[in-house]
Amino acid sequence: MNLSMVIATILFAVMFIVLLLYVLFGQLTVRKLRKNPLTKNELGIEFVSGWDILNVAQALTVPRKLMQKFNKKQSFLSAFYANTELLYKHTSLLDRILARMLYVSFVLCGTSVIILGILEWNGIFD
Repeated sequence: MNLSMVIATILFAVMFIVLLLYVLFGQLTVRKLRKNPLTKNELGIEFVSGWDILNVAQALTVPRKLMQKFNKKQSFLSAFYANTELLYKHTSLLDRILARMLYVSFVLCGTSVIILGILEWNGIFD
């Protein structure tokens, strides 16, 4: 078993944990936000089913100042992002911690898989 296989095995184990966090966050937090008439239409555009889970996690993880720039009503991209201020009003501390755990681990795993693929493609692990 070479180094790339060990790294890939660890990444897949972490991805399984991310999958569990994704389902948990979707069931505990986003489901509650979808049922609330005030937040129902403020979760951002959903490209595929479940994309709003990542929109909410991103809105609760990325610094507020940056999200406020994304959410400016003049911007044509504002519909892609969830309304940060409204989400902070309707979520608890546990929801925000779960969102941060999900989003950070999701981004790190995705980036790691891409980097591992590039290194493997370039023959670094031969």
